[in-house]
Amino acid sequence: MGGSRASIARVRAPSYAGSMAKGQEHGDSRVEAARYLVDRLVDEERRQAGEEPREEKEPSNTGAPTMDQRAHVVENAIQQAIRRGEFDNLPGAGKPLENLTGTHDPDWWIRRKIERERLTGLGPPALTLRTENEQLDAKLDATGSEARVREILGDFNKRVVEARRQLQGGPPVVTPTRDVDAEVARWRDRRAARLRAAQQERERQEAETEALTWRERRARRLAERRRAGRGGE
Repeated sequence: MGGSRASIARVRAPSYAGSMAKGQEHGDSRVEAARYLVDRLVDEERRQAGEEPREEKEPSNTGAPTMDQRAHVVENAIQQAIRRGEFDNLPGAGKPLENLTGTHDPDWWIRRKIERERLTGLGPPALTLRTENEQLDAKLDATGSEARVREILGDFNKRVVEARRQLQGGPPVVTPTRDVDAEVARWRDRRAARLRAAQQERERQEAETEALTWRERRARRLAERRRAGRGGE
């Protein structure tokens, strides 16, 4: 056995010496293959002699890039892409990020999909009622009757209360009910403001028309008729 180990040592010594002389001990695949074969021979002789094989060494990371080196490579790639203009004119460039000032919403992705695709009647009541609550003022403003406004508010409040009592699970309903009398008063105020604005616009247009000569008024009427004719086509 002593002779075999000596011969193995002689095989290993020239291999290591040659690889170190070339500065490629860990980089030369041939050296690694030779080392593997020699180690297998040594382990086999130890087993034949009744000895325990040597413990395997942890694989060496020699030659692998460090974290700093990897970060440097990534940073270089980003800077080169910037110089090539690959980050120019991206969607949302120069615009503030959305939803940075709002509170956390666990259903934000469902909400975003419904708003983006303008879906109606979909999703849990917690979400659909919240969306309806945001659009309720516009719906009321499109209503010309106070009785109808009260009917819409009553139906909305009823569905909010029923959703709070649900036993089917899902996110909690945080949409508040509406004070019917207060909402009717606000509806009246908004309606009166719209009427005043429309009256002021009519008066402004009449004043402009009075300031025109008869030829300018005639030209304006003709232009309005042409626009009306094209709109009816």
